[in-house]
Amino acid sequence: MDVRVLADGQDAADQLRSLQEWLVGVEELRGRVTAEEAPPPPGKLGPVLETLVVALGPGGAVTAFSVAVLAWLRTRRGDVRIKLTLLGGRSLELTARRVSGLDAEALRRQVADMADALAKGGAEGEGEVEAIAEIAEGGNGGETGGTGRRELR
Repeated sequence: MDVRVLADGQDAADQLRSLQEWLVGVEELRGRVTAEEAPPPPGKLGPVLETLVVALGPGGAVTAFSVAVLAWLRTRRGDVRIKLTLLGGRSLELTARRVSGLDAEALRRQVADMADALAKGGAEGEGEVEAIAEIAEGGNGGETGGTGRRELR
């Protein structure tokens, strides 16, 4: 199953590049992340990064992707919004707004919710989610307090 990742805002291409670098650093996702570029707009040089496509298959790739995205969001400052488009046109929107303030339990719930949404009911084990959530929890990169938001449409 492929998941398409889009970012919103003026610095969308920069956010996607940052996320791409983060994702290729995850062993379970190596070789699964592809960048799709759009032709350059008039007057600009070079293509523009438009979308990341992540091939998620069986095993721990869904959970690894969920953890990696949430860990990356924890390092972002300000309003960062990404949209994950799943097969069948369903989408999951994640907005980082001081996500680093989430406690361990809230982070575990977000990882589990996201993995379940991506896996369409998820076959990932709760123990694996808990173990990997601890890795994401360590990525405290900025502000404290606040909440994260996710919506499944």
